[in-house]
Amino acid sequence: MIETRTYNGGEFDVAVIGAGHAGVEAALAASRMGLRTIMLTISLDGIVALSCNPNIGGTGKGHLVREIDALGGEMALNIDKSFIQSRMLNISKGPAVHSLRVQADKKTYHIEMKQIIENEENLTLRQAEVINIIIEDGRVTGVLTRTGAIYNSKAVVVATGTYLGGMVYIGEVSYQSGPDGMFPSLLLSESLKENGFKLRRMKTGTPARVHKDSIDYSVMEVQPGDDEIVPFSFLNMNKEFKVDQVPCYLTYTTEETHNIIRANLDRSPMFSGYIEGVGPRYCPSIEDKVVRFGDRDKHQVFIEPEGLTTKEMYVQGVSSSLPEEVQIQMYRKIKGLENVQFMRSAYAIEYDSIDPTILKRTLEHKNVKNLFFAGQINGSSGYEEAAAQGLIAGINASQNILGREPFILDRSEAYIGVLIDDLVTKGTDEPYRMMTSRAEYRLTLRQDNADLRLTKRGYEIGLVSEDRYRLTLEKEKSINDELQRLQKIILTPTEDNNKKLMELSSVPLKTAINLYELIRRPEITYDVTEVFDTQRPFLNKEIRLQVETHIKYEGYIKKQMQQIEQFKKLENKMIPEDIIYTNIRGLSNEAVQKLAKIQPDSIGQASRISGVSPADINVLLIHLEQRRRRENNGKNQ
Repeated sequence: MIETRTYNGGEFDVAVIGAGHAGVEAALAASRMGLRTIMLTISLDGIVALSCNPNIGGTGKGHLVREIDALGGEMALNIDKSFIQSRMLNISKGPAVHSLRVQADKKTYHIEMKQIIENEENLTLRQAEVINIIIEDGRVTGVLTRTGAIYNSKAVVVATGTYLGGMVYIGEVSYQSGPDGMFPSLLLSESLKENGFKLRRMKTGTPARVHKDSIDYSVMEVQPGDDEIVPFSFLNMNKEFKVDQVPCYLTYTTEETHNIIRANLDRSPMFSGYIEGVGPRYCPSIEDKVVRFGDRDKHQVFIEPEGLTTKEMYVQGVSSSLPEEVQIQMYRKIKGLENVQFMRSAYAIEYDSIDPTILKRTLEHKNVKNLFFAGQINGSSGYEEAAAQGLIAGINASQNILGREPFILDRSEAYIGVLIDDLVTKGTDEPYRMMTSRAEYRLTLRQDNADLRLTKRGYEIGLVSEDRYRLTLEKEKSINDELQRLQKIILTPTEDNNKKLMELSSVPLKTAINLYELIRRPEITYDVTEVFDTQRPFLNKEIRLQVETHIKYEGYIKKQMQQIEQFKKLENKMIPEDIIYTNIRGLSNEAVQKLAKIQPDSIGQASRISGVSPADINVLLIHLEQRRRRENNGKNQ
């Protein structure tokens, strides 16, 4: 720790360390809930930097963005102001996995968010490096900066991203750095260790940025945006977007690319042992892909624009830690990149993170009061995962200070609930990425109904305005009214009706049927039934989609709701904080160790801990019931 004179920098309710996607959502949430908040960042130029992919959303991640929006967060509104291409993914599949993904203008995204922060009441933005979190008697009291300022605060949210202990690797070259050449946060790592926090190394990486004019697009497949633009924010659903979308391009690596990589694997820090950290399984480097999938003769490469005011192009799919000269050689063997000119080299970055199982589901540390962690420091990857955690951490820091109940979303309520539950209950040995397959109840947790699921929750804690909440209630009423109306419209097997059905490639009627039942047919959509429904009210596309999805998937949704009901029973069986697992006879040794470490707050959470078997859960349930009876008998005597 460096010696420095200290002075009082100010009094705040919440201090947020970091201004990435997690830090920004945490700071905005706390300030909008009426708390004096300060956000401290190493560089104001790094606010919500899109240091890797210049896009927001994607499979699973798009669900998180919609949920952040429904709760009153800022990410969706900001990307709606700064996107340059929009695509809805998985539209050939069911609505549960539809996911919006958009290309961002990375400079505009940064500028727009910085303006929001600068104009936010109760929020102070400060460029400063935090070097110590001040903890007294098991409670945080503030933070210390490198220049000696002490910012006293009742709660602290740590959202350091990949800056904490950041080390960049390019072949044999390595140096301390944050992403994009920013300063790393080094002293805070040492402070955390001195305070007893165990840190571990994780790794991520990014591809080269290349000059737009050095690419041969004629040999690539054009990837245009959708004709119909669907916004991320529910507040913008009825807004008309006039955006000249910029295309992306698809190309492929070649066998020559792979041969160059194989010949230089000994120069890759990932394979030579210089990098300790574990990289993301679902976003591997090109070296990793060539080694793991040795039978493939090519891999996809997407060329994506970084913005409208730059000629930098992002080469998705070719992140690397190989030496710079090797990178240039192997990039030039990719189809269409034969004459490519580098603007920024690819690199791997290693950084410090914590074991997230030391956190509660509120993202508060279990042993340090009002100390919260959010984002990549918790072992997650991605802007969306970080923003979701930041929002929850900011909310719960505020709830603690205001003396309110914790704000927890469970796995049946939101993808955010799945994300946080996975991190704090199961932990992770590699950067965690949100995917639709991780959500057991994904049919009910669709991106299109996030507002119906969560806006009320956001309103109850004060993050969602009265007007927005009213709009959601009106939307819900419109959907329910239309579902009831469709059940009352009866179609009879007249010649005219059957002719219309045949024109729609559907089977003619033999008996009367209502429109609700007709829409159940796979080939019939809500919109085409307008030929039978002359009195149909005007409904926007968002509501029509909800009506159709409800009708077509009603049977599946009912089954899932029954599963959720069973899930809730276990989630509602709370485990007392004073329970001593070593005193419970019948638990396996592994279960005792895991339960004591994780300290689950419910039977449901306990059942998801690796190493805790169904037999252990039964033992635990019996113990809790016996304890309940003893306590009741004691009260009655």
